[in-house]
Amino acid sequence: MPALHSLIAIKENEMPIVTIQVTREGTKPGTDSVTADEKAQLIKGVSHLLLDVLNKPLDATFVVIQEVETENWGWGGLPTDEYRKQRGLK
Repeated sequence: MPALHSLIAIKENEMPIVTIQVTREGTKPGTDSVTADEKAQLIKGVSHLLLDVLNKPLDATFVVIQEVETENWGWGGLPTDEYRKQRGLK
């Protein structure tokens, strides 16, 4: 499962812009990035969350998904791949 970070920037009387950052790696065998279907599910889910919690209309919500190579992602003071090796992950 890719690492996930979400930043929600909402200002009064402005549309919400949500940026989701994930590591560029597949969630299933044979994939090397987040699939178009997974991205669509993220966009839909986040948009509906803002509608349900903050009453922000779907057509006013922008979602940006950024995929980051694992060598450009750090965790626990280490590059992600090294951190995972030390923790016995993936």
